[in-house]
Amino acid sequence: MFETLKNAFLNKDIRRKIFISLILLFVFRLGCYIPVPGITAAAFSAAITQNDFLNLMSSVTGGALANGTLFALGIGPYINSSIIVQLLTVGIPALERWSKQGEEGQKKITNLTRIITIVLAVVQSIGIIVNLMGGFDLSTSTSVNGALFYNHGWLAVIYMTVIYTAGAMLVMWLGERITDYGVGNGISLIIFVGIISTAGLAIIEKLTTITANNVAPLFEVIGFLVLAAIIFFAIVYVDLAERKIHVQYAKQVRGTKMYGGQNSVIPMKITASGVMPLIFAFAIISFPSMIMSLVPAWSDALQWWNTYFASGTWYYVIVLVILIFAFAFFYAQIEFNPEDVSKTIQQNGGFIQGIRPGKPTAQYLKKIHNRITLFGAIFLALVAFIPSFIFSFVTVDLINVFSTTGILIVVSVALELDKQLQSQIMMKNYKGFLK
Repeated sequence: MFETLKNAFLNKDIRRKIFISLILLFVFRLGCYIPVPGITAAAFSAAITQNDFLNLMSSVTGGALANGTLFALGIGPYINSSIIVQLLTVGIPALERWSKQGEEGQKKITNLTRIITIVLAVVQSIGIIVNLMGGFDLSTSTSVNGALFYNHGWLAVIYMTVIYTAGAMLVMWLGERITDYGVGNGISLIIFVGIISTAGLAIIEKLTTITANNVAPLFEVIGFLVLAAIIFFAIVYVDLAERKIHVQYAKQVRGTKMYGGQNSVIPMKITASGVMPLIFAFAIISFPSMIMSLVPAWSDALQWWNTYFASGTWYYVIVLVILIFAFAFFYAQIEFNPEDVSKTIQQNGGFIQGIRPGKPTAQYLKKIHNRITLFGAIFLALVAFIPSFIFSFVTVDLINVFSTTGILIVVSVALELDKQLQSQIMMKNYKGFLK
């Protein structure tokens, strides 16, 4: 990774892309500290931390949601919109046709994603504001300064919905500009920076408690960083693991030329679906509590839900593991189709040694893929609980610095960035060689 960064800075064009990405990311972090008039930051933060789902969203935004700043929603609406469009593409024929129309179809899908992003940003803004105000009565609200809105709750909701929706669209624009002019996927980099910023702020806050008579926080931070490095190493090791299915191609004579006679592999990664099963699982199990918290009449149902399905309870663990397994296999079926792969191999004159072409090859690939998906689901389930358990041996204050989803996102984005930089360096070298 460090060697890749060194070579990237030696190239003028790539160095320029890196600086553009850093400037746009700095603008994003700057927006995370711009306060919104009318918000009481302390009360807003206290209300956010009491909701597991909103707390997870806040960690992805680098603490912007907890502080109620301009970029409070962060890139969340755009991510949810992308997920919805991706799922709809599988089930709606029109969207499936767009996905196969090349650049023109991709523009249509991008515009649809943006429209859904605006809708989701409006809905999330209204839900969060109404939830934190406790309804539309500003006289009893501690999170919103009612005097600025003449104690009209509807006026406060409209104002903050416009502000937060505009902030979410600006973050989306920054992510797209990083993708177009920067070094890689801007959306992933924004999430990466948000998570790292949250962790960095928590560690700095912990270090500020060190005094001459109390140096224990220093050792807690050191122990936390050592364990975090070990966990990251283990996750990278598993994330890079893959099963290679060797394919042989028979020699074919076409005219005066001979084709084929080569060997290739079909790589099957253990975590091919990445962090998506975890994101979906956490979102679904937290969604009921968020909905019930918006309706004051459902306070008893909310209390029952928090009693039995709060984070750490046995019901919560069981349901979360089931959801992780379900989404892991769901995404695996979307991303890898054994029948299509088998047909492609057979059409190109290839075969897997010891396996007959056609249906037997498809069955063999399906069996191997299901086994790998099972191990990947087990790995994701372990990652969902083990980091917090391990960090608890060192310090209680830093347990939630890296959420389980955040750890996988940081690893995935770092590996993706490394691959993109390597590919750009290689492309520049090839261009220089051709000149």
